[in-house]
Amino acid sequence: MLDRRAFLAVCSRLGLTTTLLPGVLWAMADEKGKVTRAMIDSAAFIADVPIADEYKDMMLDSLNDYSKSFDAIYGLHIKNEIAPAVIFDPVIPGMKLETARRPLKISAAPAVSSTSVPKNLEDVAFYSVRQLAELVRTRKVSSVALTEMYLERLKRYTPTLKFVITLTEERAKTKAKEADSEIAAGKYRGPLHGLPWGAKDLLAVKGYRTTWGAGGFEEQKIDDDATVVQRLDAAGAVLVAKLTLGALAQGDKWFGGMTRNPWNTKQGSSGSSAGSASATAAGCVAFAIGSETLGSISSPSTRCGTTGLRPSFGLVPRTGAMALSWTMDKLGPICRAVEDCAIVLSAIYGPDGQDRTVKNAAFNWDAALDWRKLRVGYLSKDFELPPVQQPEPPKQEKDLSDGEKKKREEEVAARAMARRRQEYDHRFDEAALAKLRAMGVNLIAVEFPQYPYQAMRSILVAEAAAAFDDLTRSGRDKLLTEQSRNDWPNTFRSARFIPAVEYIQANRARTLAMDAVNKVFEKVDVIVAPTFSPQLLITNLTGHPAVILPNGLRGDDSPKPRVRENGEVDPGGPGTPLSLTFLGQLYGEAKLLALAKAYQDATGFHLQHPKLEA
Repeated sequence: MLDRRAFLAVCSRLGLTTTLLPGVLWAMADEKGKVTRAMIDSAAFIADVPIADEYKDMMLDSLNDYSKSFDAIYGLHIKNEIAPAVIFDPVIPGMKLETARRPLKISAAPAVSSTSVPKNLEDVAFYSVRQLAELVRTRKVSSVALTEMYLERLKRYTPTLKFVITLTEERAKTKAKEADSEIAAGKYRGPLHGLPWGAKDLLAVKGYRTTWGAGGFEEQKIDDDATVVQRLDAAGAVLVAKLTLGALAQGDKWFGGMTRNPWNTKQGSSGSSAGSASATAAGCVAFAIGSETLGSISSPSTRCGTTGLRPSFGLVPRTGAMALSWTMDKLGPICRAVEDCAIVLSAIYGPDGQDRTVKNAAFNWDAALDWRKLRVGYLSKDFELPPVQQPEPPKQEKDLSDGEKKKREEEVAARAMARRRQEYDHRFDEAALAKLRAMGVNLIAVEFPQYPYQAMRSILVAEAAAAFDDLTRSGRDKLLTEQSRNDWPNTFRSARFIPAVEYIQANRARTLAMDAVNKVFEKVDVIVAPTFSPQLLITNLTGHPAVILPNGLRGDDSPKPRVRENGEVDPGGPGTPLSLTFLGQLYGEAKLLALAKAYQDATGFHLQHPKLEA
């Protein structure tokens, strides 16, 4: 019987290490468990690496020896948290980082009086962090009362919105009592003191399960607190819940169902920071922590109408967080207002001595920073409506079967509807640029350089496959809820076909892209962009920060979204939010947030919130 490691050895040599070859290649090995010439032929064909006959015998001894070294590595049972020795650094040579920390300068406190607190405490559920902070600081509202209110709302709306995996109720009530005692004693820690928050359930919390949203991990416990959790504890914030994420940080479907959009509960909340955005939008936490590798803060913030901050790569330590891609993962706040994001970021950023990617870069928030002095660009081509896609020339009508005619009619109708939605949503982008100009912003047209960014996406999937290598090799990937072509199980298996050489080549291309994108940011401090445009992949690869904020609600005249056979509703449609993205220089969050706050204050879209049924 063939030794499995020997079989993997030849495939690995050619960049084809996989457990997915139980057919032809597996059958080609001989009964003694040796790699054969036939295996080399087949693997070389798939890898598109021609190997001359005279070299094959020379390769066999080496290939058969590799299985021993692979076994040695597999035998280490490396945990998800262990990063590769190669560290990604987004900083361009010559770039100077500000390292001196200055005190947080938040906006003026809202006036608080005896009438500031509604008789029904739930009326403050949608208040911003800044507003809630002042109520708690002045002891108009206790942390205990606020915590109990948010816990009750989490319990009430979870059956509909499915955004909680685990309530941390006992921990929360203890921390809230401590906060009230400290504030009463004059030991006020700052604007997060006593405020309830939620953590995306890829952050470890001691004493509670950390499920990663995934089947097979439902009862996983990690006996540590993530650095971000520790820092929010130190700031006096009160963790009330571990919130949903799509399984292993993909989408909004987890082992308990689909997290819903509070604006339209027939829609998913998008992902993977599904619960963090949904719970924040629904007024069930003061703020939440999410993560982004490629859109996981941007997308649910858009769908749920929250304000999300994806910080620069290497600003917030990821210690204690599930690893998906060591060179692309970022942790960041999801809030109701831009300044809320600044306040939370101020509490969680900076080196922790464990995450080796984190820079000694300062984030100095100043709410009074004069945003009018900033150089502001906009991705002019991304704001243009793309040309209408022309369908393939159809067969003659007489040559089509009834089934083909119906399919063609459906495709034509779907394409027309997609175009109507595109044109409708485009008005909001145009209005945003007009508003910025009306505010006195001189928008400079810029464009990101052309590189094969989609090809560089192989970096993410290769790293993800390595992070969950044991899941694939053990066959436990079948426990994950979603098993379609685009879900992690298939992606992980397919990624094992990416040769190590090609992974390195993609990273070399990434270096070229980093240099080129940095040259664009030498001309401007902030760039305005549509959220779902090429910039999303580009800036996640280069590590630049982004703020995603609400940009209005679709009206009753909005094209209605498609209803699928299973009853799920596609994104968009009347009464649902849109977003706008602001991009910043690396570690330039202070300027980025200043302009985003100015736009948010001028438009007020963040003050709208969904009307939830009790």
